[in-house]
Amino acid sequence: MRFTEPVDMEPIIRADVAAFASGGSAMANAVIDESGMRVGFDRRRGRGSGINPSGRFEPLTRHVFDDGWETLEELPPFKTEVQVEKPRTIITRNDSPDISFDRSINPYRGCEHGCVYCFARPTHSYMGLSAGLDFESKLFAKPDAAKLLERELSKNGYEPRTIAIGTNTDPYQPIEKQWRIMREVLEVLEAHNHPVGIVTKSALVMRDIDILSRMAEKGLAKVALSVTTLDRKLARTMEPRAATPPRRLETLRALSEAGIPVSVMVGPVIPALNDQEIERILESGKTAGATEAGYVILRLPLEVSPIFKDWLLRHYPDRYRHVMSLVRSMRGGKDYDAEWGKRMRGSGPYAWQIGRRFEIAAKKLGLNVERRKLRTDLFKAPKKEGEQLALF
Repeated sequence: MRFTEPVDMEPIIRADVAAFASGGSAMANAVIDESGMRVGFDRRRGRGSGINPSGRFEPLTRHVFDDGWETLEELPPFKTEVQVEKPRTIITRNDSPDISFDRSINPYRGCEHGCVYCFARPTHSYMGLSAGLDFESKLFAKPDAAKLLERELSKNGYEPRTIAIGTNTDPYQPIEKQWRIMREVLEVLEAHNHPVGIVTKSALVMRDIDILSRMAEKGLAKVALSVTTLDRKLARTMEPRAATPPRRLETLRALSEAGIPVSVMVGPVIPALNDQEIERILESGKTAGATEAGYVILRLPLEVSPIFKDWLLRHYPDRYRHVMSLVRSMRGGKDYDAEWGKRMRGSGPYAWQIGRRFEIAAKKLGLNVERRKLRTDLFKAPKKEGEQLALF
């Protein structure tokens, strides 16, 4: 085994060209296989990405291939590793006009669910890691999140607005069972009557029904379950460590029955792969108790594009050209358009058609008739450390 420099994403670019040429997807797969970019199946079993390219800020890229000494067989499989991250603040602010919240919390960096399309993958590059398999296996936990949150809520002039959790990586991914950071964050939010909106693919959210139901009773909490597909096979390959589609619907039902307002999120919508399921997903979500719904078109920023293309060529080679042609038709001929107002919904006839189908189905099912706004008037700021000490 030896490393050469730098090969970046050129094999994926060449494979994409080959897929649209006479060689088709068979030639495209051959190009990637010969490049050595793909990680062996035994090493990546149970993961979403098939490649682990170096981060875009790294000066060199590593290219692994067998040099005749058969040392590739000695490489260990990717196992989940968790490091502690100590941020100075925990509330992240944004001013994007595309989303309905201006602040969020991410208890973890990276996500073990391994969703191949995850738009958060490129953030791992800031840690000197890959957006590929590293994103799914080299995770960061923020155990001081609850303590930092309480401190930030106690600052003079803090104005409460709904805090969104699960907008970047899933707060209920498998490692939450051990770390329980999300649980601690909810305990702080409940103690101070602060509103929270949660997005997840995990059934683990049911563990916190006790807290969420109490908050919901005061108008302080709601939860959205992301249901990408009802096809178990597609879900298994695309979101390998997330809850199965039936389990997510079961979770929707359990939350709803506990009095917690729930939404069903159809996302991402991937043309020619899961877009035909929009109406069925909305109907299933409504039956499970959802009163609101939303959708997001597939986003392929930065490293997500080659990771998704490699996955598509491995699992659905016969659909590659059709899927990517439609994706580009919604992104001005590119894999992705980050322009505000377009990045979440896309543009062009196909994006328009998806939007109208969603609206018609949601209206027919009585979804989004009334969007629940969470309360902020009940907020009680935590006492500052000095004020607490003054009590003694």
